[in-house]
Amino acid sequence: MAKTHEISAQSRKDEGKGASRRLRRASFVPAVVYGAGQPPQSIQIEHNTILLAAKHEWFFSSVLDLSIDGKVQKVLVRDWQKHPFKQQMLHMDFLRINENEAIRVNVPIHFVNQEKSPAGKTAGVVISHNLNEVEVSCLPKDLPEFVELDLADLKPGDIVHLAQLKLPANVEIPALHLGADHDVAVVTAAFVQEEVDAAPAEGAEGEAKPAADAKDAKK
Repeated sequence: MAKTHEISAQSRKDEGKGASRRLRRASFVPAVVYGAGQPPQSIQIEHNTILLAAKHEWFFSSVLDLSIDGKVQKVLVRDWQKHPFKQQMLHMDFLRINENEAIRVNVPIHFVNQEKSPAGKTAGVVISHNLNEVEVSCLPKDLPEFVELDLADLKPGDIVHLAQLKLPANVEIPALHLGADHDVAVVTAAFVQEEVDAAPAEGAEGEAKPAADAKDAKK
Protein backbone atom coordinates (compact mmCIF):
# COMPACT_ATOMS: atom_id res chain seq x y z
CA MET A 1 0.00 0.00 0.00
CA ALA A 2 1.20 3.49 -0.84
CA LYS A 3 2.19 5.96 1.84
CA THR A 4 -0.07 8.87 2.76
CA HIS A 5 0.86 12.16 1.10
CA GLU A 6 -0.96 15.33 2.15
CA ILE A 7 -1.17 18.49 0.07
CA SER A 8 -2.53 21.67 1.68
CA ALA A 9 -4.79 24.01 -0.29
CA GLN A 10 -7.26 26.84 0.19
CA SER A 11 -10.63 27.39 -1.44
CA ARG A 12 -11.04 30.40 -3.73
CA LYS A 13 -13.96 32.29 -5.21
CA ASP A 14 -12.22 34.42 -7.83
CA GLU A 15 -12.20 32.68 -11.21
CA GLY A 16 -11.21 33.53 -14.73
CA LYS A 17 -7.93 34.30 -16.49
CA GLY A 18 -7.36 37.54 -14.63
CA ALA A 19 -7.78 35.89 -11.24
CA SER A 20 -5.46 33.05 -12.27
CA ARG A 21 -2.77 35.52 -13.36
CA ARG A 22 -3.02 37.31 -10.00
CA LEU A 23 -2.65 34.00 -8.17
CA ARG A 24 0.45 33.06 -10.15
CA ARG A 25 2.04 36.45 -9.46
CA ALA A 26 1.41 35.80 -5.76
CA SER A 27 3.17 32.39 -6.08
CA PHE A 28 0.02 30.27 -6.01
CA VAL A 29 -1.21 27.64 -8.45
CA PRO A 30 -4.89 27.79 -9.46
CA ALA A 31 -6.53 24.36 -9.42
CA VAL A 32 -9.90 22.61 -9.64
CA VAL A 33 -11.21 19.55 -7.78
CA TYR A 34 -14.06 17.60 -9.40
CA GLY A 35 -15.76 14.20 -9.46
CA ALA A 36 -17.48 11.82 -7.00
CA GLY A 37 -20.86 13.34 -7.81
CA GLN A 38 -19.96 16.69 -6.25
CA PRO A 39 -19.74 20.10 -7.95
CA PRO A 40 -16.28 21.31 -9.06
CA GLN A 41 -14.41 23.37 -6.48
CA SER A 42 -11.84 26.05 -7.29
CA ILE A 43 -8.79 26.03 -5.03
CA GLN A 44 -5.31 27.51 -4.77
CA ILE A 45 -2.06 25.87 -3.66
CA GLU A 46 1.28 27.45 -2.82
CA HIS A 47 3.52 27.05 -5.82
CA ASN A 48 6.49 25.76 -3.81
CA THR A 49 4.29 23.00 -2.42
CA ILE A 50 3.43 21.83 -5.93
CA LEU A 51 6.96 22.31 -7.26
CA LEU A 52 8.49 20.16 -4.53
CA ALA A 53 5.79 17.47 -4.72
CA ALA A 54 6.06 17.24 -8.52
CA LYS A 55 9.70 16.20 -8.18
CA HIS A 56 8.46 12.86 -6.78
CA GLU A 57 6.82 10.20 -8.93
CA TRP A 58 4.24 9.50 -6.20
CA PHE A 59 2.64 12.87 -6.82
CA PHE A 60 1.29 11.72 -10.18
CA SER A 61 0.56 8.07 -9.35
CA SER A 62 -0.71 8.01 -5.74
CA VAL A 63 -3.93 8.79 -3.94
CA LEU A 64 -3.33 12.15 -2.25
CA ASP A 65 -4.87 13.62 0.86
CA LEU A 66 -5.86 17.06 -0.40
CA SER A 67 -6.54 19.22 2.65
CA ILE A 68 -8.77 22.15 1.60
CA ASP A 69 -9.26 24.64 4.43
CA GLY A 70 -8.49 21.78 6.83
CA LYS A 71 -10.98 19.32 5.30
CA VAL A 72 -9.30 16.30 3.65
CA GLN A 73 -10.45 14.80 0.36
CA LYS A 74 -8.94 11.76 -1.37
CA VAL A 75 -7.86 12.74 -4.88
CA LEU A 76 -5.73 11.82 -7.88
CA VAL A 77 -3.83 14.24 -10.10
CA ARG A 78 -5.68 14.13 -13.40
CA ASP A 79 -4.19 17.00 -15.42
CA TRP A 80 -1.60 19.74 -15.15
CA GLN A 81 -0.21 22.58 -17.23
CA LYS A 82 3.42 23.67 -17.00
CA HIS A 83 5.13 26.76 -18.36
CA PRO A 84 6.92 25.92 -21.63
CA PHE A 85 10.38 26.79 -20.29
CA LYS A 86 10.09 28.06 -16.71
CA GLN A 87 9.91 25.80 -13.66
CA GLN A 88 6.36 26.92 -13.07
CA MET A 89 3.12 24.95 -12.74
CA LEU A 90 0.28 26.95 -14.28
CA HIS A 91 -2.79 24.91 -13.42
CA MET A 92 -3.79 21.59 -11.78
CA ASP A 93 -6.87 19.34 -11.97
CA PHE A 94 -7.62 16.86 -9.18
CA LEU A 95 -10.16 14.03 -9.34
CA ARG A 96 -12.04 13.05 -6.18
CA ILE A 97 -12.23 9.32 -5.61
CA ASN A 98 -14.62 6.95 -3.90
CA GLU A 99 -12.64 4.74 -1.52
CA ASN A 100 -15.07 1.85 -2.15
CA GLU A 101 -14.67 1.88 -5.94
CA ALA A 102 -11.77 0.53 -7.99
CA ILE A 103 -9.57 3.08 -9.75
CA ARG A 104 -7.24 2.83 -12.71
CA VAL A 105 -3.87 4.51 -12.35
CA ASN A 106 -0.57 4.38 -14.22
CA VAL A 107 2.17 3.50 -11.73
CA PRO A 108 5.95 3.46 -12.37
CA ILE A 109 7.91 0.25 -12.83
CA HIS A 110 11.12 0.02 -10.79
CA PHE A 111 13.76 -2.23 -12.35
CA VAL A 112 16.15 -3.82 -9.83
CA ASN A 113 19.23 -6.07 -10.05
CA GLN A 114 19.66 -5.52 -13.78
CA GLU A 115 23.45 -5.13 -13.53
CA LYS A 116 23.73 -8.36 -11.51
CA SER A 117 21.80 -10.46 -14.04
CA PRO A 118 23.45 -12.84 -16.56
CA ALA A 119 22.19 -10.57 -19.35
CA GLY A 120 23.63 -7.49 -17.65
CA LYS A 121 27.03 -9.18 -17.38
CA THR A 122 27.13 -10.41 -21.00
CA ALA A 123 28.99 -8.30 -23.55
CA GLY A 124 26.96 -7.31 -26.59
CA VAL A 125 23.58 -7.65 -24.86
CA VAL A 126 21.30 -4.62 -24.70
CA ILE A 127 18.54 -4.63 -22.07
CA SER A 128 15.59 -2.52 -23.22
CA HIS A 129 12.85 -1.19 -20.93
CA ASN A 130 9.90 -1.16 -23.32
CA LEU A 131 7.55 0.10 -20.60
CA ASN A 132 8.37 2.39 -17.69
CA GLU A 133 4.87 2.39 -16.20
CA VAL A 134 1.82 0.16 -16.17
CA GLU A 135 -1.89 0.80 -15.67
CA VAL A 136 -3.26 -1.07 -12.66
CA SER A 137 -6.73 -1.40 -11.21
CA CYS A 138 -7.53 -1.71 -7.50
CA LEU A 139 -9.27 -0.09 -4.58
CA PRO A 140 -7.60 3.18 -3.48
CA LYS A 141 -6.34 1.59 -0.24
CA ASP A 142 -4.44 -1.05 -2.24
CA LEU A 143 -2.81 1.27 -4.77
CA PRO A 144 0.99 0.74 -4.85
CA GLU A 145 3.34 3.68 -5.45
CA PHE A 146 5.25 1.50 -7.94
CA VAL A 147 5.59 -2.06 -9.22
CA GLU A 148 9.00 -3.66 -8.74
CA LEU A 149 10.50 -5.92 -11.41
CA ASP A 150 13.45 -8.02 -10.27
CA LEU A 151 15.77 -8.74 -13.21
CA ALA A 152 18.34 -10.80 -11.27
CA ASP A 153 17.61 -13.94 -13.36
CA LEU A 154 17.38 -12.17 -16.74
CA LYS A 155 19.40 -14.07 -19.38
CA PRO A 156 20.44 -13.10 -22.92
CA GLY A 157 17.47 -13.56 -25.23
CA ASP A 158 14.87 -13.35 -22.44
CA ILE A 159 11.66 -11.35 -22.78
CA VAL A 160 9.63 -10.32 -19.72
CA HIS A 161 5.91 -9.81 -20.40
CA LEU A 162 3.20 -7.97 -18.47
CA ALA A 163 1.79 -11.23 -17.13
CA GLN A 164 5.11 -11.91 -15.39
CA LEU A 165 4.96 -8.79 -13.23
CA LYS A 166 4.48 -9.62 -9.55
CA LEU A 167 1.67 -7.42 -8.25
CA PRO A 168 0.64 -6.67 -4.67
CA ALA A 169 -2.48 -8.33 -3.33
CA ASN A 170 -5.80 -7.12 -4.79
CA VAL A 171 -4.07 -5.32 -7.67
CA GLU A 172 -4.53 -6.32 -11.31
CA ILE A 173 -3.56 -5.18 -14.80
CA PRO A 174 -6.75 -4.50 -16.84
CA ALA A 175 -4.96 -4.93 -20.19
CA LEU A 176 -4.39 -8.63 -19.49
CA HIS A 177 -8.16 -9.22 -19.58
CA LEU A 178 -8.21 -8.14 -23.24
CA GLY A 179 -6.34 -11.19 -24.54
CA ALA A 180 -2.85 -12.46 -25.30
CA ASP A 181 -2.16 -9.64 -27.77
CA HIS A 182 -2.11 -7.22 -24.84
CA ASP A 183 0.48 -9.21 -22.88
CA VAL A 184 3.23 -7.00 -24.28
CA ALA A 185 6.95 -7.11 -23.60
CA VAL A 186 8.12 -5.06 -20.64
CA VAL A 187 11.84 -5.91 -20.90
CA THR A 188 13.91 -7.50 -23.66
CA ALA A 189 17.53 -8.69 -23.47
CA ALA A 190 18.86 -9.01 -27.02
CA PHE A 191 22.27 -9.38 -28.64
CA VAL A 192 23.27 -6.48 -30.87
CA GLN A 193 25.18 -7.52 -33.99
CA GLU A 194 27.58 -5.16 -35.70
CA GLU A 195 26.63 -4.30 -39.28
CA VAL A 196 29.09 -5.49 -41.91
CA ASP A 197 29.86 -3.01 -44.71
CA ALA A 198 29.02 -4.75 -47.98
CA ALA A 199 30.51 -1.96 -50.16
CA PRO A 200 33.67 -2.95 -52.16
CA ALA A 201 37.00 -1.84 -50.75
CA GLU A 202 38.83 1.09 -52.33
CA GLY A 203 41.78 -1.10 -53.24
CA ALA A 204 39.62 -3.45 -55.26
CA GLU A 205 38.19 -0.57 -57.26
CA GLY A 206 41.66 0.83 -57.88
CA GLU A 207 42.99 -2.53 -59.16
CA ALA A 208 40.25 -2.83 -61.76
CA LYS A 209 41.20 0.41 -63.50
CA PRO A 210 44.56 -0.63 -65.02
CA ALA A 211 42.97 -3.75 -66.52
CA ALA A 212 40.35 -1.62 -68.19
CA ASP A 213 43.00 0.82 -69.46
CA ALA A 214 45.05 -2.05 -70.93
CA LYS A 215 42.03 -3.34 -72.80
CA ASP A 216 41.38 0.12 -74.27
CA ALA A 217 45.01 0.37 -75.39
CA LYS A 218 44.73 -2.81 -77.56
CA LYS A 219 41.84 -1.30 -79.52
